[in-house]
Amino acid sequence: MQRKTLSMLVAAALAGVSMAAAAGPVTDEMILNDAKSTGDVLTFGMGTNGQRYSTLSKINTGNVKKLVPAWAFQFGGEKQRGQESQPVIHDGKIFVTASYSRMYAVDAKTGKELWQYDHRLPEGIMPCCDVVNRGAALYDNLVIFGTLDAQLVALDQNTGKVVWKEKIDEFSAGYSYTAAPLVVKGLVITGVSGGEFGIVGRLDARDAKTGKIVWTRPVVEGHMGYLNGKENGITGETNASWPGDTWKTGGSSTWLGATYDAKTNLVYVGTGNPAPWNSHTRPGDNLYSCSTVAINPDTGKIVWHYQNTPNDGWDYDGVNEFVTFDMKGADGKTVRAGGKADRNGFFFVNDAESGKLLNAFPFVDKVTWASKIDLESGRPVYDDANRPGNPGADKQGKTVFSAPSFLGGKNQQQIAYSPDTGLFYVPANEWGMDIWNEPISYKKGAAFLGAGFNIKPLFEDYIGALRAFDPKTGKKVWEVKNNAPLWGGAMTTKGGLVFYGTPEGHLKALDAKSGKELWSFQTGSGVVAPPVSWEQDGEQYIAVVSGWGGAVPLWGGDVAKRVNYLNQGGALWVFKLAN
Repeated sequence: MQRKTLSMLVAAALAGVSMAAAAGPVTDEMILNDAKSTGDVLTFGMGTNGQRYSTLSKINTGNVKKLVPAWAFQFGGEKQRGQESQPVIHDGKIFVTASYSRMYAVDAKTGKELWQYDHRLPEGIMPCCDVVNRGAALYDNLVIFGTLDAQLVALDQNTGKVVWKEKIDEFSAGYSYTAAPLVVKGLVITGVSGGEFGIVGRLDARDAKTGKIVWTRPVVEGHMGYLNGKENGITGETNASWPGDTWKTGGSSTWLGATYDAKTNLVYVGTGNPAPWNSHTRPGDNLYSCSTVAINPDTGKIVWHYQNTPNDGWDYDGVNEFVTFDMKGADGKTVRAGGKADRNGFFFVNDAESGKLLNAFPFVDKVTWASKIDLESGRPVYDDANRPGNPGADKQGKTVFSAPSFLGGKNQQQIAYSPDTGLFYVPANEWGMDIWNEPISYKKGAAFLGAGFNIKPLFEDYIGALRAFDPKTGKKVWEVKNNAPLWGGAMTTKGGLVFYGTPEGHLKALDAKSGKELWSFQTGSGVVAPPVSWEQDGEQYIAVVSGWGGAVPLWGGDVAKRVNYLNQGGALWVFKLAN
């Protein structure tokens, strides 16, 4: 496999640079402080609460136009496809995953490869939406990531040697893993992918040093949880919101991972679509699908839940990240809240301690499945005519045109929150779909949809839009439109900037207050990953992975035809201010 490091522009100036961060093992204290520390990036989300906010301001609105490449590292080979990984950085090393369950360790000073790990994937893996991986977790002297055949692997940070490896579940039954793990109090917390195959969604917590299971919590009603090998209570109440045996293959995958807030001591996970897509086979709310679920990490028990799309009939996964922040209420009191830009097109603000709905508003221009979210009941007000029809025994049901499409007002691309502006920055997409239901029955390891679809753009001039919203009022403060759909995450900084990437290949910096574009760089392939920032030897750096792919070219229908000219790739780009 051929790989090479590109020395670009200021490579010579990087010689001898060392990380301005603590060396040695990664501790729980360091992880909890990740959002404030500047010399490293230890977690997915740049902090366990997922705000993706950097306290660094050396790169700012006044000088960002001087940002230039420091170096670029090429993943190499023919295994391109979608590159959705967020790098993590510690002790002079950048750890970054790539498509097909690969891991690289790169010298943060020079971009030189230190080691590579290629997970051996078996025949017959069944990833739903490209062969992506979104990143790793750091703990002790380990770097931990999941694989497409549903395994969790811990590698030595210095050598890349396997320290432990544990099976999450059976890939032959449709399980896989694509998210970045989360470490909380010495536990590595993981979800599962595979909602389109009738799997059962859950969170697992393992001892991060050994990989041994501590607790597991299913997020489909009727399934038993476990703590230290003993039964730990059924999730919900069997058949309370699922008819018959439908809960046994209920989906609700937890494929985008979780966040954690130390102030509430709760892990928050978004849950995916109920299975199958055909909602007429499973009348009821189908808990805890399409929800935000808050779990106590010490007990593995559900503390509260909020369901964003009860009885989902459009594949509006609720997996989107729940980002906690402080919000002043009308009474002047500060509430610990959480924001979530849901696939269904609504932005939800919940009390992070209780789950009570505080606000909900659309963040896309067209939503057809519901007219609003009722703030008193917390439930959507459905447009019943927009639900795909009930199929007969041998024919499809009535087709409807729904917006957003099942790829969502927002999908895997991550939002960011700035405590300086009080705004959320949301990479949104404007598209709809023709959708219809079909007869379906469950078969282990086979697709379990019961629906057909075709995704269509809503507007001629754009699909994607980066938007800034006030979570208290729901006001859209500004937007920047993009021709292709946005599929990479956002990051905001103390320097008054918002960084994000486009499928056309640009990494961009905007003024966080106005949305004015201040800087742009062409990476050579589509950016479908979130950027990060850190400091080393007194200088601030920005990094992002470039490599077009993900769900859009695979599932995008008419939208995919509009972006079929985009080139694949695989590279880690690092930037700094020119001297």
